[in-house]
Amino acid sequence: MSLETELMSTKKAAELWGITARRVQILCSKGLVEGAIKLDRTWIIPKGSAKPVDGRTRAAKLNKNREAGI
Repeated sequence: MSLETELMSTKKAAELWGITARRVQILCSKGLVEGAIKLDRTWIIPKGSAKPVDGRTRAAKLNKNREAGI
């Protein structure tokens, strides 16, 4: 298999996940996208990577509070 079939850009990840490419870059820089690596100024993401949970949503905050016992 070639690298092209195993990796995707932030733009492609954004299309698949339904978010902006900038948001994908932020998630990558925070280390939330498993397997993402930065080459020069570009993030490269494995195609099998799942979209991280958006911690800014109400559901994510409630889930975090439940896990903490609050």
